[in-house]
Amino acid sequence: MAEKRSSAALGSATIATIAREVGVSSATVSKVLNGRSDVAAVTRARVEASLQRHRYRRRARRAPGEGQIDLVFHEFGSDWALEIIRGVEAVAALTGVNVMLSQLSAARRPPQSWVDAVVARRPLGVLLVMCNLTDPQRQQLQRQSIPVVVIDTDSASVASVPTVGSNNWNGGLIATRHLLDLGHRRIAVISGPRDVLCARARTAGFRCAHEELGVPIDATLIRHGNFHLDAGYTHGIELLSRSDRPSAIFAGSDLQALGVLRAARQLGLDVPGDVSVVGYDNLPLSAWVGPALTTVNQPLRDMAGTAAQMLLDLARGNALPTSRIDLVAELVIRESTAPPPHS
Repeated sequence: MAEKRSSAALGSATIATIAREVGVSSATVSKVLNGRSDVAAVTRARVEASLQRHRYRRRARRAPGEGQIDLVFHEFGSDWALEIIRGVEAVAALTGVNVMLSQLSAARRPPQSWVDAVVARRPLGVLLVMCNLTDPQRQQLQRQSIPVVVIDTDSASVASVPTVGSNNWNGGLIATRHLLDLGHRRIAVISGPRDVLCARARTAGFRCAHEELGVPIDATLIRHGNFHLDAGYTHGIELLSRSDRPSAIFAGSDLQALGVLRAARQLGLDVPGDVSVVGYDNLPLSAWVGPALTTVNQPLRDMAGTAAQMLLDLARGNALPTSRIDLVAELVIRESTAPPPHS
């Protein structure tokens, strides 16, 4: 009988119910819910355990159009981030919602102080870019009816967390197929960080393209960067200074590709005469560098706009038809790739 009563209570508990169960005041439960710091750690843990047990969720108090959404990057500082911002702003502007920007100084998980500040601010929702929450942090926002959507997730997300990305594995595949079709057989890849899912997926696509044709891969030509200019330049210098240098480099991002182009110029190598280079993202500047960059178009604005719309739908209380959307990545062939010199 007690089991039945407990099940019935799931999702219907009140602050007073939680307070009685834990043996604290309703004010203390409210402080925990609002992210206040003036609650003892042991008491906070007991209250949060009770909230989780009852699947407590506070009703949303504001409707879309009357607040803001938080757009959180693991770090700023590139045209890649600007494309995401533009995509989110385009959707938010249509409903009169403001966008608050923040960044985590390259961290992949926010500190608890940031989550507490979000709870106190009570935005309509949170968009996370290349970062994610811990399970307790996600549950804390969920109890406040603050939805979360992740853009281009950095790791395998919980199935219940809506995520928007692109097909990174296929992007790595088509970039490498293009180079193999041109006749390249010694191809390097400068991927992103080892612990980032999209970087691993692109490298997996790179490997698969080689396996399709039975072309062996030199493990020393697989490098891991940070998706920024400096990594492309550093790895580019190292790879292109070798006596057995690769005839092509899949740079893993447009910014890393720009670093490789600079390294090639510094070493007196012609692109694509001596070495072909493929980027990833299709940032606006990729069409204006010399030579214009062959790259994989990752629809960043569309990804961001789709994620923003999903977040606003959740804020309205609407269920999403799917929790994972992967947009198509397509190859854009320009001037930085050609058959290898020996052909």
